[in-house]
Amino acid sequence: MDEKELLTAEQRFLTGENFYLQHFLGVQKEAECYTFRVWAPHAQQVWLVGDFNQWDDSLPMTKRQESGVWEISSDLPSEGQLYKFKVRQASGKEIMKLDPFAITFEKRPGTAAVLHTITERKWKDGLWRGRQKRSRSFQRPLNIYEVHASSWKTKEDGTPYTFFDLKVELVSYVKEMGYTHIEFMPLTEHPLGMSWGYQTTGYFALSSYYGTPEEFQDFVEYCHLNNIGVFVDWVPAHYCANEDALPYYDGTPTFEYEDSDRAKNNRWGTICFDLGKPQVQSFLISSALFWIEMYHVDGIRADAVSSMLYLDYDEGPWTPNEEGGNRNYEGFYFLQKLNAVIKLAHPQTLMMAEESTSETKITGTIEEGALGFDYKWNMGWMNDILRFYEMDPIYRKDHFTLLTFSFMYMMNENYILPFSHDEVVHGKKSLMHKMWGDRYKQFSQLRNMYTYLMTHPGKKLLFMGSEWGQFLEWKYDEGLEWVDLNDSMNKKMQVFTKTLNELYHQQRSLWELEGSYDTIEIIDADNQDESILTFMRKGKRKKDFLIIVLNLTPIERHDFPIGVPYKGVYTEILNTEKKEFGGTWTASNPDRETSDVPFKKYNQQIQTIVPALGALIIQPNKIKLTNKN
Repeated sequence: MDEKELLTAEQRFLTGENFYLQHFLGVQKEAECYTFRVWAPHAQQVWLVGDFNQWDDSLPMTKRQESGVWEISSDLPSEGQLYKFKVRQASGKEIMKLDPFAITFEKRPGTAAVLHTITERKWKDGLWRGRQKRSRSFQRPLNIYEVHASSWKTKEDGTPYTFFDLKVELVSYVKEMGYTHIEFMPLTEHPLGMSWGYQTTGYFALSSYYGTPEEFQDFVEYCHLNNIGVFVDWVPAHYCANEDALPYYDGTPTFEYEDSDRAKNNRWGTICFDLGKPQVQSFLISSALFWIEMYHVDGIRADAVSSMLYLDYDEGPWTPNEEGGNRNYEGFYFLQKLNAVIKLAHPQTLMMAEESTSETKITGTIEEGALGFDYKWNMGWMNDILRFYEMDPIYRKDHFTLLTFSFMYMMNENYILPFSHDEVVHGKKSLMHKMWGDRYKQFSQLRNMYTYLMTHPGKKLLFMGSEWGQFLEWKYDEGLEWVDLNDSMNKKMQVFTKTLNELYHQQRSLWELEGSYDTIEIIDADNQDESILTFMRKGKRKKDFLIIVLNLTPIERHDFPIGVPYKGVYTEILNTEKKEFGGTWTASNPDRETSDVPFKKYNQQIQTIVPALGALIIQPNKIKLTNKN
């Protein structure tokens, strides 16, 4: 940059409008040297220290007075060397601080940044990216496999796979299983594996635990060449409290709020970003764009959005806003700004929010008062459904609304239905282990629940290992229990999940009218006594619909009546109790022909056998469209 460009970049940083801040701060490789810049406005002095000067005070930096940015150019550093900034803070205390803009760090427990220049890449995924620009995600299948990169699989010596290893094995597995996207828990640098990446130190750095930036680029490109999208979790709400990281960088509130109650996140032991500070807005939005543009990721899931929206979300004291309420206006407007900037630059990129309340409109247009996200995780649906399936069936008739309540609000937002990592840790048990009854019944109900997941309006997400019903809870520092697949029940569960994924992809009625009540028609949601739910999913064409039957008790129902919209013949295309899935049925129900016997609002019905704790999906075969009720 020449001086004029520097002044422009500096001014845009100060006003919160520099969305490529990594080209101003951090490290810039010049023709014959490196230039280092770091924001520490109240520091008394900052030094560049590293392998190239024996970590001494021989390289003092100078301060740009307007912005509080310190800078130095030197020909001493070289690629691959470690460095930090030594900061004499406002109080006079001297401390080693990491570079907030480093793109890679040494392997933990070390915390020094590594001088690493990523060369410009000639990407080969243009066909994939072109299709994403032309397509509408809401009217396409979206079935996400959630992954913790270092514990999906480990090597024989217990070391985790890197993206070099994951490129072949994970991509081929996801493709074989029929998922459309992989979503990674945070890949940003973090010092403690136990945090799963949600306590970030390097917002521009791929964790060295997972390999090099170039290896992750290769991985994403390979996914795209195999028609698989890649999402990443990203944490704009809070960051790691380690002293050598972002907290109180120059000895005063820098990235964090002035108010210590707002700055400290008691629940998670982290520090909260001051989302109203222009410099912080530039920092965070630049980070998000960096991941989208440097790695070609297809979407970003913002973690902990509720904590950014409400002043009283955390444990501990809080101060009401100027209107006396609990709304965090800085967080609200920052999230709108984040989505507006990203959508302007990359309209095809999907923005997703992990948000657990219903007081704020999360998805939809900013002009209408929403935050501008594309999707919101439906945490209410997830909690209700898991509570229901954990319940002894004898009590389910009294709590049937847990299963059906979501029908009342399912179009309020654009939802993703998540069975995520959060539900299989900390003593909550795995999804399979949550299910009521003995092992056979647990697998039956898991297949039933996954059928509801796939047929309920909303996009889908399942955490790794859940696809075959891993019994043990997820362990962040160990690989999944792949040995489970030597057991026929687990193997058949995996076959079922694959079959269900393929059915979801093939059946347009399960996603074509997503976001509209036209996609669903309730047949009977009032059969609490037998605890059977029946509904339809519908596509654009009249004859393109599916009938879903969920039996939530261990009682097989014979001659069970189902109201249907048209006369004709109906064919069962999925029976969760088939032997190949782990059940006992050797054959499907035969085709059923309608009878002119009314059922609720329908003038005709079919009758079939509904297996105990089983789910059926039934499709019209030969029907007369003119006879609709």
